[in-house]
Amino acid sequence: MLARLTQTKALHWLGRQLLNRDDPAAWLDPLAGAINPMWVQEYTPARVERIMAETADTKTFVLKPASRWTGFEAGQHVNICTEIDGIRRSRTFSLSSSPELWHKQGLITLTIKRLPGGLVTNWLHDSLSEGDILGLADAFGEFLVPQPAKPVLFIAGGSGITPVLSQLETMAASHYPAPVTLLYFVRTGNDIIGREKLEVIAARYPGLTLNIIATHEGKEPRFLCDADLEAIDGLKEREAYLCGPKGLMDLATELLQQRGLAESQMHSTFFAPPAPAALDNDQLGGEVSFTRSSVNVGSEGDANLLEIAEAAGLKPRYGCRMGICHQCSCQRDLQWEPLLLQHQYGLHHPELIANAPRGIEEQPIHSFYHRRHISQEVHS
Repeated sequence: MLARLTQTKALHWLGRQLLNRDDPAAWLDPLAGAINPMWVQEYTPARVERIMAETADTKTFVLKPASRWTGFEAGQHVNICTEIDGIRRSRTFSLSSSPELWHKQGLITLTIKRLPGGLVTNWLHDSLSEGDILGLADAFGEFLVPQPAKPVLFIAGGSGITPVLSQLETMAASHYPAPVTLLYFVRTGNDIIGREKLEVIAARYPGLTLNIIATHEGKEPRFLCDADLEAIDGLKEREAYLCGPKGLMDLATELLQQRGLAESQMHSTFFAPPAPAALDNDQLGGEVSFTRSSVNVGSEGDANLLEIAEAAGLKPRYGCRMGICHQCSCQRDLQWEPLLLQHQYGLHHPELIANAPRGIEEQPIHSFYHRRHISQEVHS
């Protein structure tokens, strides 16, 4: 709602005035609360200061959040909210700037790649202008610079470089005392995101080894290989941070495990959706009970829990809607034969899995479908 109103000249002016005040929330909250109470509870207004092209399909948006925003740590993500065609939309993006920029200038950057067919990314690229206002939620995520300092290996692909840019800037500013290596895979030299920033960081930070690899500029595709890892000193002692498409992540994980890195040394955040569940049509559908809301609904076909909740008129929090950002993550408690999927905002979904190992793991509810012959109970 707020983003729609900012398309008027009056709201452009109002946004500039409010965000230049020491206490913008005192002025904005009554207005936002009248429009939609959720804005006051969840989002901080952030004005678009500048928009810069990185590549043909990627832009960096410089935002100035109101001073009440709580800040972030390098490597974290944030939900943004806007209204598109009368419908409130939120998506999750990585912060590409360092916390130092926020502390010193009150600015942050989001570097966003246009996704083919993507509703929000295309709107941001085509319709968002300098002076507009977005809603900004609190930052989250555990893809963080190791403390205390340890040797680090970053493996990034495409737009997966965005949280790494934040981390590298932070490391350079703090004179991070351990060696750092970045292997950054792009299709061609024209697809390098943050090229200028990477060059500046490499020039001022002698502890960084930067290796940008173009995968499709030769006669044959050039992907991550044994030689890339063999060239890294002290690989077994490194903390490995992986961010990019699933194919790169899977390959990197396999190669690092072959070289003796433990699972605890590998940290990842995905920039591509997981594969859909392989279920037969006769296994799909059934009844879902939202006990907190006293809502019972039937479902046919392959709708996931997030879609079922929304179709029932409920509003669970979500980010990417693709199972990447884990804003709607669930805990699968495998100590019980009925599999309990506990959403951080109260969604639960039991499902039977034969011969499931014992323990707990986290999955996004976007990925989960429910089986016709199993009773389900979802709390919201």
